[in-house]
Amino acid sequence: MDGDASPPPPVYAPPPPAAAAAPTQRDMPASPTSSRSVTETVNGSHRFVIQGYSLAKGMGVGKHIASETFSVGGYQWAVYFYPDGKNPEDNSAYVSVFIALASEGTDVRALFELTLLDQSGKGKHKVHSHFDRSLESGPYTLKYRGSM
Repeated sequence: MDGDASPPPPVYAPPPPAAAAAPTQRDMPASPTSSRSVTETVNGSHRFVIQGYSLAKGMGVGKHIASETFSVGGYQWAVYFYPDGKNPEDNSAYVSVFIALASEGTDVRALFELTLLDQSGKGKHKVHSHFDRSLESGPYTLKYRGSM
């Protein structure tokens, strides 16, 4: 057949000889392994003073005064204070106070205590109880920026 050229047959060449065969992973003895999970606890505090509180009372249900952001544990936080309560069912008879995650990103689990201090010295201090849940019941998970 004129003009038809077929490719040459493949040629087998043995691999070059190795000086010494390296041990494979299967030949090596198993070494012990370990891992560790570290949960870091960081303590911090922030004092948010509201001067002229009596002037803020009556500003309206759902209206708040916010603290400056502050950093604890590498995350940004803010305190939100509602002098007439956050929700209409509060009837302006209660104040509401929240800690809010101000950072973007991951879920943060936090234990916190919010204390309202009557600076006149005539009232009692009120410690956050979150619907009668004690702090011993476990941390709260704040899932997104602005969660309270």
